[in-house]
Parts: sequence; C-alpha cells; structure tokens
Amino acid sequence: MRIGVDFDNTIACYEGVFHAAALERGLIPASVATDKNAVRDHLNNSGRKDAFTELQGYVYGAGMHLVSPYDGVKDFVRDARAAGHDLFVVSHKTKKPMLGPEYDMHESARGFLRAQGFVGGGLFPEENIFFEETKDEKMARATALAVDAFIDDLPEILSHPGYPEGARAILFDPHGLFPDEARFERHPGWGSIRAALLG
Repeated sequence: MRIGVDFDNTIACYEGVFHAAALERGLIPASVATDKNAVRDHLNNSGRKDAFTELQGYVYGAGMHLVSPYDGVKDFVRDARAAGHDLFVVSHKTKKPMLGPEYDMHESARGFLRAQGFVGGGLFPEENIFFEETKDEKMARATALAVDAFIDDLPEILSHPGYPEGARAILFDPHGLFPDEARFERHPGWGSIRAALLG
C-alpha cells in the first residue's frame, strides 16, 4: 500500500505552540488562553493583526523547536514501513512567510522531521517528503504518487476535486472538530488509524 500523510496538524502537533511562541516574543500576557485562536484573537483585538501573521511565520520557521509530533504517529510510520508499505509526506505550505524574516518554511519542516527521527532509520526516506505551495499542487503530487490512502486533518483536502481517485480518505480528527463528517474514515488518533490501515 502507498500511504500519503499530511504534515501540519497531522504529524506536527501545534497545541500550545502559538501561545508559547507569543510569550517568548513578549506579544501576550500569560493569562491568554493557550489555543491558537485565542492568541490570534487577542492580537487582532488589540490592533496587532500583522503581529499574528508574523508570529505564524516564526512558528513555521525558526519556532519549529517548540513543536512535537502527535502521540503514536512515529509508531504508525515504523509499523507501516516494517509491514512493507510505502509512505510519503505530502503537505502544502508557502515557502516564505507573508511578513517578517524570510524563513524557508519547507526546510524548517524537513528539519523538524529529521530532528524528531522521522527521516531514515526505516521511516520516511528523504526522497519521499514533499512540500508544495498550494492545495492543488499537493493533490497533484498525491495523484502522481498513486497513493492508496491519504491521511489529513482537513476535510477540504480529502474532498478536493483533485483528490486521488479511489484512494481511502482518512480524516485525522483528534479534537473532534468534525463529528458529523461521514464522507471519510474519521479517526481520533494514530492508534485508531494504525488499526484501520494495518490491522
């Protein structure tokens, strides 16, 4: 089986990261709630919308040291590879931030995968990691790779017009954001995905 895996919010977990990064940069008081939307709303409501845009660039660039993998994702990758399946990271993100320092966000994501032990050692081969600029390019890549299944946290990707025909659509939904989404195989965590795909 050929399995495509998204990166942001599927492999890489950003829970609490925007809050930590905003505190690190002196942008918010510690009393702001720790989720990304609370940080965004605080900055927007205080007339600092650009500060949040720049913060995003920092998190996806130099701030990747604050990010952790989701529990169970490395075990899934290791077990899938051991069972003989081909795995690919296929994600979309702009290469440079809209504001602030011009971090190479593609390279930062690759650096995260290396630092967290996802590259080599029987996990993802370097040549199986793809970061595209747009959703259309992401789906074109997944189609070109002829994936049999794709794992993503966004229904809009799994329902994209360019989604690979016939591929199993696996929705990673650890926070239960899409309880009524019946179009896809919805899973709350990597253990559940492992059971569904690997048995």
